[in-house]
Amino acid sequence: MATETRLTAADLRRLPSPADTPPDCDCTALHAPGWESITGPLGENTGAPRLVKLGTLRDPDEAEPTVAEFHAEGSRYESPHAPIAPAFFPYNRCEVWACAACGRGFLQYTEFGGYYVDHRLREIDPARVVDATP
Repeated sequence: MATETRLTAADLRRLPSPADTPPDCDCTALHAPGWESITGPLGENTGAPRLVKLGTLRDPDEAEPTVAEFHAEGSRYESPHAPIAPAFFPYNRCEVWACAACGRGFLQYTEFGGYYVDHRLREIDPARVVDATP
């Protein structure tokens, strides 16, 4: 069975910044500086621009990744200025996608609550990516 490519903080920092996205690119319709709910997972979301899956941030050797969060500067889970820390929740459970046209990156995380499933999206701002470890 083929395994997904596991990406690192360094890989995320190499993606284009949202500020560098061409104004006429279809992916500009995806505005998600913090975690935003979307309709379905990205691979099935027919309303989304064409995105390609780059890989995952999930460690295949970790059966139950930490639920500890990493915050700085008074940020919270949904804060647009929250750091993107791949070793921490929810990033450690994310798939990484990129716009097929411009390469702009996105994180997709599915939250499973007691009575719901919520697919969430956050654009990757390389300036917010940190290498913190739990």
